[in-house]
Amino acid sequence: MWKELQLNGMTFSGSLEICLPSHRHSNLPLSLQLKMRSLNPETNRGSIRKLKKNLRNSRMNLMMTGFWKNIAEMRETAKVERFGSVVPISGSDFIREVSQASSDVWVVVLLYKDGFPECQLLMKCLEELAKRYPATKFVKIISTDCIPNYPDFNLPTLLVYNNGAVKANYVGLHSFGRQCTPEGITLVLCGTDPVLNDGHSSDSSRSSILYSFRSKLIEKVVADHENYDDGSSSD
Repeated sequence: MWKELQLNGMTFSGSLEICLPSHRHSNLPLSLQLKMRSLNPETNRGSIRKLKKNLRNSRMNLMMTGFWKNIAEMRETAKVERFGSVVPISGSDFIREVSQASSDVWVVVLLYKDGFPECQLLMKCLEELAKRYPATKFVKIISTDCIPNYPDFNLPTLLVYNNGAVKANYVGLHSFGRQCTPEGITLVLCGTDPVLNDGHSSDSSRSSILYSFRSKLIEKVVADHENYDDGSSSD
């Protein structure tokens, strides 16, 4: 009779309740169900409650571990992507945004004026670099708002700041070679200091940045060459 009842999967109240399958515990892990069935319901109800409590605590710990992991990842992402564009500033913003920037942040300042083609060309290149290196701060300011009576023939001008001090300055578009490109500007800016930082590399030294840049440049040249060959073969 007992085996027949077990095979039929019936559930009884009283002392038999724990011994047979029950929908009340069907959502629990199999190992826990077997453990609960092996206990004497009259003398081990406290143990059953303890098992359930441990299960709830384990689930809660797992949820909290995932929660804090997500928070840490969000903080790292925010740290890396805190810039990512060329931000316009005014003269009154300069000290706060540039001179008082964190000591671990390099700041590239563009002095410009509207209506100058050279300024527009350099600004376009800097916007591309700001996306590539979001851990470096790029700002732009009208030249005379930064330095009164700054001569237009010096435009565009780049100032590089770190830890509140000017580390380099580049006057005129010719400072970046015959053709002003993001790649050419990268080589100039990182010529002496690790100005550009993508925020992902643990090694932010000048040599590491230049090595990474040259690797990406080689990959770009190879990709462009392959695309050119594909286009030629299709003609």
